[in-house]
Amino acid sequence: MPTSSASASDATKTTNGGGGVQSLERAFDLLERMADAGGEVGLSELSTSSGLPLPTIHRLMRTLVACGYVRQQPNRRYALGPRLIRLGESAATLLGTWARPHLARLVDETGETANMALLDGDEIVYVAQVPSRHSMRMFTEVGRRVLPHSTGVGKALLAGVPADTVRALLSRTGMPAATDRTITTPDGFLTALAEVRARGYAVDDNEQEMGVRCLAVAVPDSPTAAAISISGPAGRVTDEATERIVPILQEVARELSSSLRNPPGAPA
Repeated sequence: MPTSSASASDATKTTNGGGGVQSLERAFDLLERMADAGGEVGLSELSTSSGLPLPTIHRLMRTLVACGYVRQQPNRRYALGPRLIRLGESAATLLGTWARPHLARLVDETGETANMALLDGDEIVYVAQVPSRHSMRMFTEVGRRVLPHSTGVGKALLAGVPADTVRALLSRTGMPAATDRTITTPDGFLTALAEVRARGYAVDDNEQEMGVRCLAVAVPDSPTAAAISISGPAGRVTDEATERIVPILQEVARELSSSLRNPPGAPA
């Protein structure tokens, strides 16, 4: 077996920084770039966005195809493969488990139902919830998928996304009205996202369901784009209550971010 660095495969090359395996880092980077591009790309697009030479990308993609994490389409483009689904579902379940203590704190301090959601493709998926103790409370089934334009978590997650990317997403999903308060134009939604950036939190004001208000913030520096929220009857989640709840939401989001980036028991 060859031992010289000149003849070693990419699988044994390490990065200059922290001793990671370079080919693995590159492969995962390509998978993330594919996800950012909507799940299907050509080799030249990957080469342009990653800066890697085509032969290197082709070799990595061949390996990912062989493992089932990528599939080659009839048009010769590459798409994310079905084997990623099981990994994603398992990771989302664990993410929800890690988030629950933080959501429970939100319920204790705000009195309202607390949720965690991710942007999965073009949809919002709820991965965790702790319900309010009030007899009148909001309930969203874990695993439920909704369109982002009518939700507080959707606004929180998209507030940091470039406008062109947001417009492309909205063109794919459409903007159906869930209520007569739902934002149904791209320009209106982009204006709402600017307001989220300015004030540091998002509001769903009777836009997904009449009589329900939701306050949401993105989880900063999360390994995957995530947002947390509280939701309750509009009569309880008033403007006055919002002033009290938002700082709690923001603090819990920071603590959850730290927990996700530095889980208990992780190697130092």
